[in-house]
Amino acid sequence: MMLRRIEPRAKQVLVGRPVSATLAPMAARVVIYTDGGAVPNPGAGGWAAVLLHSVAGESREISGGALKTTNNRMELMAAIEALEALNDSCDVEIFTDSTYVRRGISEWLPGWQAAGWRRRDGEPVKNADLWRRLAAASFRHEIDWRWVKGHSGHEHNERADTLATAEIAKIRGEAATFVEVDELETDVDVEVLLKVTCRKGWGGWAARLREKKAEEVLGGGMSGVTANQLELVAAAQILTAVPRDSSLLVRGGSDYLRKGASVWMSAWKTRGWRTKDGGEIKNTELWRRLDRLLAGREVHWRSASEEDTAELRELGRRIKERASQ
Repeated sequence: MMLRRIEPRAKQVLVGRPVSATLAPMAARVVIYTDGGAVPNPGAGGWAAVLLHSVAGESREISGGALKTTNNRMELMAAIEALEALNDSCDVEIFTDSTYVRRGISEWLPGWQAAGWRRRDGEPVKNADLWRRLAAASFRHEIDWRWVKGHSGHEHNERADTLATAEIAKIRGEAATFVEVDELETDVDVEVLLKVTCRKGWGGWAARLREKKAEEVLGGGMSGVTANQLELVAAAQILTAVPRDSSLLVRGGSDYLRKGASVWMSAWKTRGWRTKDGGEIKNTELWRRLDRLLAGREVHWRSASEEDTAELRELGRRIKERASQ
């Protein structure tokens, strides 16, 4: 199970509304996941939010973008648009991977408002127009602002990231990057089914490659690696084994491989192989190698389906045999 790092809850503090203000007894509870970014920064930007209504059991996705913007403005827009999409006063829990947004709303905002939207040094608050709008959108709700680490495997955070990235691609005139197999308009030359297992310091992988009526199984294993690292190694060896002029459909593996190869990597490269917060990309050398192998190739990525269960079980058996040798 992927564990996510979440900071303690932080109650919003807004001038003009007592912190102890309570909602009506039947206030709806909504959980929101937001994300935003720009490529490059500043540059084309996208924002997105996933809204989960816990009582009704319904979900909603919203997204948008701007031609010339910044990471911080898109992070703010995601929260603003999500709150403005709520018709009634709600009990809201917002997850953001932006420290700027979380600390701004829960720590800095009261001081900015009291000082006439000026910082301690007397300079105007950056993005004051959006901070004002966020304050207004927040006022009628009871909100817990939470921080979740980006790209940590959390389903809804990753979904918001995917939607925001798609908005950036749309603005930059790029094709959608994460394509499910049902949307492919042409057949591929090689279909790949991938299985990766890591246990007790050793990891193994196996992949079935099918081309028309021909079929081949590749595999390998090593110690001292994580599952994510092994997936990147396996993907690189698969691409090395297949002729460069052959198109591929790769099924299986985790979101880390699929979304990394099809969505995140283009943004990483634009930022010099850095995260949008300026941090170092984990497993950079492996990602760089995969990027070189993907250059000029047609490769589609999707998750495995229930129909793949039997074959995945057989690939798992092959991995166990290799581990016992």
